Amino acid sequence: MRDFNSLFLERIGMSKNEGISFEDLDKVLEKTANSIPFENLCIMENRMKPLTEENVTDKILLQREGGLCYELNSILHLFLKVNGFDTVLIRGVVFDQMKQEWSRTGKTHVANLVRHNGKVYLLDTGFGGNLPLKPVPLTGEVVSSRNGDFRAERAETEHGDFVFYMKLKHKDQEWKIGYAFDSNERVEVVEELNEIQTIIADHLESAFNKGPLLTKLTEKGNLTLTAGSFTEWADGQEKKTEVDKNQFNKFKKTYFGLK
Repeated sequence: MRDFNSLFLERIGMSKNEGISFEDLDKVLEKTANSIPFENLCIMENRMKPLTEENVTDKILLQREGGLCYELNSILHLFLKVNGFDTVLIRGVVFDQMKQEWSRTGKTHVANLVRHNGKVYLLDTGFGGNLPLKPVPLTGEVVSSRNGDFRAERAETEHGDFVFYMKLKHKDQEWKIGYAFDSNERVEVVEELNEIQTIIADHLESAFNKGPLLTKLTEKGNLTLTAGSFTEWADGQEKKTEVDKNQFNKFKKTYFGLK
């Protein structure tokens, strides 16, 4: 197998260079969001494998599938480590916007923290259409990208010491809570995330075991595909189309690159 770094850069459409600097991470996050879909097909098709570095690499880089947060941020984590970054995985609890409460599945969101020049940043490529597309400092400083405004600030909750907030472009007028996390409760190895995969696959309150969901960012907005609809956001305009089973299979290949 070719080296991991080459495989990752090829997967997201970046040319291989002598190394990735902190200043390159904006571009890495953008291209990852545009190239690797957030999707739950393995869960819906009952073909999950244990979470290991080898299996995540095979699924996303060799088989060219997407995944959920624990897979997408794991593959980013491995890439960051290979390129010499001081990084750790952390777990968080998502805030359910519909119910206005913390998710009953618990700490099932996964993201990365990176320490650089004495500051710590949140990097997340596994939060569906809510991706900041840039490292977000844990100082409360607002970071802006084509996807909206984002910040992460210290806030003591029952779920940790930080809260990630977002205000999506064309969608949100006010700040919304994304998730809370504990910056000191760190995931040591990818295998620890198998607990999360099990919860997401089996929990009655899981949003990802009810039906297929695929979403991916684009240069102008984002795409979302479910069993019954295809939604395209472009320049703030929403276009929604009903789909049947045949169209679903066609769209997942055409728009998300999935077999």
